[in-house]
Parts: sequence; structure tokens; C-alpha cells
Amino acid sequence: MIAADQATKLLLALRIPLGSSVPVIPGFLAFTHVHNRGIAFSLLGGIPLLVPALIALTLLFLLFYNRSRWSRRPLTQSALALVSGGAIGNLIDRVRVGAVVDFIDVHVWPVFNLADLAVTAGAGLLIFTLIRGDR
Repeated sequence: MIAADQATKLLLALRIPLGSSVPVIPGFLAFTHVHNRGIAFSLLGGIPLLVPALIALTLLFLLFYNRSRWSRRPLTQSALALVSGGAIGNLIDRVRVGAVVDFIDVHVWPVFNLADLAVTAGAGLLIFTLIRGDR
């Protein structure tokens, strides 16, 4: 996940200048090169690098602290892998560029990237596994 996220962002940076947009499906989908200096959905712009770093460290602590419990449930493992991979992909951006590189623009939602998709899918799966229990 991390490699795919970083590869798409690198390709984007080589092909589409920052601030530019290229329609893929007119009126529905475009690749729009933006930098998100805030947190999710561009909220709280200009937050220091320390905040996402602390979030990532907290996530890693929770993963390793509860490792024995998570390892019994494959769907939970997948959910945590998606959340972790997405968080690490976006953290790499913050260290490398000073902001998260976003590019998927569906015009009715803030611009996002593959790492954001992974975090969202992983969080959804994690909620599902927590609700479902140990079946």
C-alpha cells in the first residue's frame, strides 16, 4: 500500500503541476494536484509536523501493545494493515514535502489520495470487526 501510494504521488508530481487539474471523467473525476497542510479534509491547515507524528506513534503503539489480540483475527489484521499503511504513506509526505499530496478529485468531496482510501477502508473494516465480535 505504501509503495503504491508513494508511486502514484511521484507520478502525479512528474505529470501535473501543483494546483493544476486534469479531467479523467469530465464532471465526475479529475486528477488535481494539491498539498494538504492540515489534517483530514484539509482541516486545521498549517499544523506542525509533530501532530501527525504523534498520531502515527500512537497508532504504532496500539498495534504492538495489542498484537496478541489482533493476531487471532485475519480481518482485523487486514484492517490494521490498511490503516497503518495509509497513515505511514501520508506521514512520508509530511516529512518529504511538508504536506500530504492529494490528487483524486470527485468534485463532491475534498481531494484525497490512495493512503486516505486505505485509512478509510481500514477504519470501516475495523469498526465492522469490532461490532461483529469474535465470530
